[in-house]
Amino acid sequence: MSNRVLKILVPIISIILGLFVGAIVMWMSGYDAINGYIALWHGIFGSSYSIGETIRQISPYILAGLAVAFAFRTGLFNIGVEGQLIVGWFAAAYVGMAFELPAFIHLPLALLAAAAAGALWGLIPGILKATLRVHEVIVTIMMNYIALHTVNALITTVSDGSYKIDRIQKTASLRSEFLSNLTDFSTLHYGILIALLMVVVMWFILEKTRTGYELKAVGFNDHASQYAGMNVNKNIVLSMVISGAFAGLGGAMEALGTFGNISKMGGFTGIGFDGIAVALLGANTPLGVIFGATLFGSLKYGANNMPNAAGVPVEIVSIVIALIIFFVASGYIIRVLLNRMNKKKEAK
Repeated sequence: MSNRVLKILVPIISIILGLFVGAIVMWMSGYDAINGYIALWHGIFGSSYSIGETIRQISPYILAGLAVAFAFRTGLFNIGVEGQLIVGWFAAAYVGMAFELPAFIHLPLALLAAAAAGALWGLIPGILKATLRVHEVIVTIMMNYIALHTVNALITTVSDGSYKIDRIQKTASLRSEFLSNLTDFSTLHYGILIALLMVVVMWFILEKTRTGYELKAVGFNDHASQYAGMNVNKNIVLSMVISGAFAGLGGAMEALGTFGNISKMGGFTGIGFDGIAVALLGANTPLGVIFGATLFGSLKYGANNMPNAAGVPVEIVSIVIALIIFFVASGYIIRVLLNRMNKKKEAK
């Protein structure tokens, strides 16, 4: 069995196992698993409104997944996607609110501000990793908390003591009357197109450029890369900056599309942390991230229909998602079992 086939089979089997064990958990908890999954399905695909909201939910997950996957492909583990997304959210919301510009300037400027803020938040752990060899996992985790409280303080300052800043100008909005009317007045916006464009950008950088080749080489073996004449420190910093930019754009999806502003946060959004699971499920490939984000975005939004339609708590879906992640993380065992089954077939 080829490695490419295994990469496809392992996530599929993990999803099936996660749903199956999730059903067992529902039955053991006294809920009807069949009705629960039917309610989940209708919550995702039951109407054009649901489909629109599901696609809208997928957009930031794609960008968060790309941020994690890009760093991982270059040998780094970016746990700070959540913080980078939050500062990107604030930057996009502020630029969208504070300036009055033509739409063809205002919207790109707000998106660039979000990407720049996320990149800046990725730059700090990148520099610390490159110069002082401080592990990026520790720094990026701490940067999440700094981002959360810094943004809350900035919101209070910018809004003169309010808990949220004013709504963005229409010229900076990703909202679309066409998409909204098409999906029965959902909050679907053009952010999904930007997210898919970034998938192509990541693929192009990693597979079609010299920079991408160097980034992957440094991630694979930094000593060999240095011996070959590559600037290892520069590539470490660049990797974290690009990863942070993807995450910052994920925040822009919320600022310019879904909510149209930013409010003080009592805790993390969770999107950045879910991005780790999205990247893991997508095998850290651009195309895989789309499928991983589609699964997570669908489960997250569809879960809202389960309490009303089937009486199943939303927490059950969190258990199902956790089980899927568990089985994906246990992919090595699934690979071994698939290889053994394949060898037995060949022997017969």
